[in-house]
Amino acid sequence: MEFSNNDLERLYSETLHTIHQGSILKGKVIGIKKDGVLVDIGYKSDGFIPAEEFSINEFAELKEGCDLIVCVEKVKNITGMINLSRKASSKMKSWVTIESAFSSGTPVEGIISGKTKGGFSVNLSGINAFLPGSQINLKTFKGAEDLINKKLLFKVLKANSDRLNVIVSNKAVVGEDGRLVKKAEIIERLKEGAVITGKVKNITDYGVFVDMGGIDGLLHISDISWSRIKHPSSIFKIGEKIEVVVLKYDKEHNRVSLGYKQKHPDPWLTIENNYNEGKKVMGKIVNITEYGLFIEIEEGLEGLVHQSEIDWSSNRKHPSKYFSLGDVVETIILNINKKDRRISLSIKRSKPNPWDLVAQRYKIGQTINGRISSITEFGAFVGLPEGVDGLVHVSDISWTKHIKHPSEKLRKGQDVDTVVLNIEPEKEKITLGIKQLTPDPWLNDIPKRFRLGDILNCKIINSTEFGLFVQIEDSFEGLIYASEVVRQENPFKEGDILPAKIMKIDLDKRKIGLSMKTLIAITEVK
Repeated sequence: MEFSNNDLERLYSETLHTIHQGSILKGKVIGIKKDGVLVDIGYKSDGFIPAEEFSINEFAELKEGCDLIVCVEKVKNITGMINLSRKASSKMKSWVTIESAFSSGTPVEGIISGKTKGGFSVNLSGINAFLPGSQINLKTFKGAEDLINKKLLFKVLKANSDRLNVIVSNKAVVGEDGRLVKKAEIIERLKEGAVITGKVKNITDYGVFVDMGGIDGLLHISDISWSRIKHPSSIFKIGEKIEVVVLKYDKEHNRVSLGYKQKHPDPWLTIENNYNEGKKVMGKIVNITEYGLFIEIEEGLEGLVHQSEIDWSSNRKHPSKYFSLGDVVETIILNINKKDRRISLSIKRSKPNPWDLVAQRYKIGQTINGRISSITEFGAFVGLPEGVDGLVHVSDISWTKHIKHPSEKLRKGQDVDTVVLNIEPEKEKITLGIKQLTPDPWLNDIPKRFRLGDILNCKIINSTEFGLFVQIEDSFEGLIYASEVVRQENPFKEGDILPAKIMKIDLDKRKIGLSMKTLIAITEVK
């Protein structure tokens, strides 16, 4: 038997700062003599193991640098060394097994070695245990003599390593109904690939414990289904009888690994026989995430419909806004990656491409009507009859107004007329404009209505660090530069009326610049 990492940590923990009789240590051979072996145990003194604790072959094969697990028999002898033993180490290993069996209630194997007062002595891997006469099922044996040298299963009722006191029971394992025979039959069947019926005993986040008639096995979550599952409880219920496949039986540690998905062939091994890119398949939605839908196209085979492949609309919504768990949908296979076990699916491509219709029906400059489906900080999406959205950018809402957010002029659900500015079917884009429904006033109206030097009454609509945005004659906007603002005793506020003089008209950049200081200077001269 080998120590597990947990066992070693527990046994070594007592020797981190001091060494005492019975300490279990890991040492390294630093010298080989005729009468024994010198061992470095990480202490100020080296340890010594007598040669007689090794067989002739073991002693001949020893080399400096090899590792040994040893037990301290005497902290210091007359030479100043520490007496070590390999036999005691083996005995401590047996104690690890016994203590583990006592804690977990797991039966251990032992041999009845003799008759004692009030019961029998049992050899448990070198440790003597006491079997009370009342704790053995004599019904299955002819008499006490028939028990000697019998190998049986025992439950550890008491284990005290300090007093070397172990009490075991055969009756607690066997029971009055002869369950030992049944358990032995189960153990005999625990071979890799065997199919066994068991009952679900417990369900955890990482798997299911299955009772197979006195022996429990673990069905790990990864071995439940060829598909992904969130939790074992979505598949099984406590008390349910299920068929499982034995994947591995570790007799030494009494551990059984089980499988459920292994009852059926792995569908990924033959996926190319049934599916190919471009094929339409029906599937059930088994999971919904913010980035897409997981579709089960058959047991053990799942594919992902990415959010961008759900709808042709460029205004993407959360996948849960389109479908619910359990919905059956038609998809088309985009890609199969057998190595990574991934399938990419599309729902929108299983239907005609509406962008082909858009390219046929609409031309640049055409006026079309649609309903605003959503509004963002950079524009408004307008739904078209073909099932796609066009974008009205915030800069294409008004010729003359400085609009910070589309919601200042538009609302969701509003019917609007727009002009087609650009169509890119290959990029699934159509750009629309609202201001283009009317002529550009910067080309004719503004040059005719305004001249440099004009003095206007302006209403403040926004105050910024670089100036005051003002409304001119209800329809146009201008900017009184920060350097041209005359500060007053009371701060400016939205709606205030101010006189200002036009200093600049930039038709290319569509800007009107104004000044308060120049107007005051002219008044003072007069």
